[in-house]
Amino acid sequence: MAPIAMEVIEESRVIAVLRAADADRFGAVAAVLADAGVRCIEFTLSSRGAIEALRAFAGELPAGVALGAGTVLDAAMAEAAVAAGATYLLSPALSVDVVERGRRLGVPVIPGAFTPSEILLAWRSGASAVKVFPASLGGPAYLRAVRAPLPDIPLVPTGGISVDAAPAYLRAGAFAVGIGSPLVGDAGETGDLHALRRRAETLVAGVRALDRAA
Repeated sequence: MAPIAMEVIEESRVIAVLRAADADRFGAVAAVLADAGVRCIEFTLSSRGAIEALRAFAGELPAGVALGAGTVLDAAMAEAAVAAGATYLLSPALSVDVVERGRRLGVPVIPGAFTPSEILLAWRSGASAVKVFPASLGGPAYLRAVRAPLPDIPLVPTGGISVDAAPAYLRAGAFAVGIGSPLVGDAGETGDLHALRRRAETLVAGVRALDRAA
């Protein structure tokens, strides 16, 4: 299970982050994203009803889509997320118990860190990749600078990355990028799903163009 999720993340290079007060629309949002070509989708557990939404969408998961759980802060949350169908776990910070539980459950864990010391600690704790959060504080230049001494650690910058800026982070060496509100907008609550589709298609096209140019 773990290698498949990481392979999809590496190939797609984008993780859509779904966060809202309530997760009632997550299934509909995720379906639009998947149809637009976004293959990695994260349901954040800080959203009310996220576990139930995760379980429901996992039961009708489109082919080729990797479904993850975000804001996983402890081992119990990791257990619940995996039981509901999550195939990878993310956190805004390093929770060693989440990394350890994820490894026991056979799913990759991507904890958050920011400084080189934090990133290295997260990697040595058994992370499958490290989420650089909040990425917008340093931008692509910071990511490039961090990768210079730590080139072998897969980094997933997340937080404040716009749809248009995603390719710049990938050019700077990101393993993948996590994009939340700039992509999802208010679609997770009452927003326009057609506008969401257009943003998602723009994002996917930008990433594909970058891959073709490589």
